[in-house]
This record gives sequence, structure tokens and C-alpha cells, in this order.
Amino acid sequence: MSSEKPILHSYFRSSCSWRVRTCLNWKGIDYEYCPVNLLERAQKKEEYSETNPKVVPALKTDGILLSQSVAILEYLEETQPEKPLLPKDPYKRALVRSIVQAIASDIQPLIQPLHYIKSLQYLESIGGNKNEYIIYCITHGFEGIEGQLAKTSGKYCVGDEITLADVCLLPQVYDTNRFGIDMTKFPLIQRITNDLSELDAFKKAHPQNQIDCPAEEKNMIS
Repeated sequence: MSSEKPILHSYFRSSCSWRVRTCLNWKGIDYEYCPVNLLERAQKKEEYSETNPKVVPALKTDGILLSQSVAILEYLEETQPEKPLLPKDPYKRALVRSIVQAIASDIQPLIQPLHYIKSLQYLESIGGNKNEYIIYCITHGFEGIEGQLAKTSGKYCVGDEITLADVCLLPQVYDTNRFGIDMTKFPLIQRITNDLSELDAFKKAHPQNQIDCPAEEKNMIS
């Protein structure tokens, strides 16, 4: 295993990048932060695409380059077992992964224009309201997660220990706040994210604490 410091290609506001930052912080892994400005389409530029398949996050570690946040989280969990983010019990591990997939596969891709831009453009071209569609997707997804948490949660998403489900939940809630979702409908999600927001690893990973967060946005981000 390489002794070189991992390099994380990240964008401060990317919820996928936030997941990986939180995991690295939680496990106490020192890493180099390499900003990739998605608004300037830096991920499409040749110097970046040579090292990554045009997405963030990407993590260079152990002499290899990894992309896709959930795959990166799983790799870090398998290679850096200290402060584990998956329970030992196989059933609880499955519960964690179920919540992770509900966020990463069912909600996040549907509300991010960078991921779903062609469908959103088509929706607008036929007179559909993009924001209403996004709000519907978020609400429907959160209803499912709230129902899962009613069965699995303790202090956090699955029991009383921090897991990958928590690592994915907080960035998603933050990402959806800008759409004006009434979070009082989801008391378990809100309570858990409030508690997670107080933990150092999650605070350090927050967009406002990243070197590429513009000064004018730092005071706007809550």
C-alpha cells in the first residue's frame, strides 16, 4: 500500500465529494484537496480527464485512481478498517447499504442537472416545471428513507453508531435545502442530520470549510 498522501479531486458543493471528505475525516486519513470547478466545466478539460473519467469525486490513493463516491467509500472501508462505517452484523450492513443506495441512486441523480440535464431540458421543452419535478423526486425519496429510519434508526441512521448511511444522508439534506423542502415532514431525517452536523468529521467536510468555496458564499451557507 502506497505511503503517499491521498489526493481527492473535489468540488466544494458536490454532495458526492462531501461523502468522501467525511469518510476521510472520520477515519483520520490526511489527504490533499484538489479543487475541480464544475461551473467552469473543469472536469471536462483535458488535463483533468487524463486522470479521471470526467466526474468528481476522484481519489488517487495506494497507487490507483478511484471514481464514483460509493465505490470510494467501500474501498476506504475495506482498506482502512479503523473507525468502521459498516456494522459487523450482515443484516445491519445490508440496512446501511439500502439507505446509501436510496440516496445515491434514487434521489441524488434525479435532482442534479449535471447528472440529469438532458431529461430536465426535455421536461422544460414540453412545458414541465423543473423545480416542481425536483421537489417531487426529493419528497418521494425522503418519504421512503423516513420510513426506513423508523425501523432502523437509533441515534443515527442504523442504530447508535456512525455508518456510511449517515455519511451520505447529511450532504443530501444540505443539497435539497435550496429547493425549500419542508423538513418538518421528515422528523427522523432532520434530527439525525442535526446531530451529525455537530460532529467534527462532518463539520470539516462541510462545503463552507473547503478551500474552493468562494468567500461570498461562505456566509450564505448554513
